[in-house]
Amino acid sequence: MNERQLLFDGASDLGIILNDIQLDQFMQYKKLLLEWNEKMNLTAITEDREVITKHFLDCLTVNKSLEMDKVSSLIDIGTGAGFPGLVIKIAFPDIEVTLVDSLKKRLVFLDEVINELRLEKVNCIHQRAEDLGKQKEYREKFDVCASRAVAHLAVLSEYTLPFVKVGGYLIALKGQKLDEEIEQGKKAIEILGAKLNEVVDAKVPYTDLNHKIAKIKKVRITSPKYPRKAGEPAKMPLGLNK
Repeated sequence: MNERQLLFDGASDLGIILNDIQLDQFMQYKKLLLEWNEKMNLTAITEDREVITKHFLDCLTVNKSLEMDKVSSLIDIGTGAGFPGLVIKIAFPDIEVTLVDSLKKRLVFLDEVINELRLEKVNCIHQRAEDLGKQKEYREKFDVCASRAVAHLAVLSEYTLPFVKVGGYLIALKGQKLDEEIEQGKKAIEILGAKLNEVVDAKVPYTDLNHKIAKIKKVRITSPKYPRKAGEPAKMPLGLNK
């Protein structure tokens, strides 16, 4: 099976039908990722087929937790090389996507991809989540925050939930230890104005990866005390303070 077919079939398994333009965009994204990865550290995954399965299809498992075609705005905190935010943008082009990362050179790469793929309604921001989350134009503004492999759930919740509007969701793509993270992070989730809606099991097509996705619903406005200043959430996770 060639790479385009692999991506098309895998996405179909996740309830997403990609057209030829989208498949072209994903192939160009993969090409740029591997080219840029030779001069800066973007990914440890360097095999073409693994980029498709362990990055693209992995990110698209978000569709198992939420019908992404019904989402208008999404923010990805700690996007890295665009996972999952830019992948979601290509698959669901009508979503207005904001990509945030604290490392400028990653955003230079993402700008290149966005320009090459001619994507519209994508905003790249170079800032720490703790600082951006205090800014009125971004606070409580997004339908969804999607995040993959950024931090422990207690810490991640403080980074992300201030951006999510009441009634919206934090979708956290996690591994098999999610249950443990939920147990340790449930106090933080509650403090920040949210509750765990469900945990979704998601198999990544054409891999042996079985993920768990935390679907966390924002039920009330987050206190202006949060996020705390840069560095504090990671140093003293909310709800775990002794």
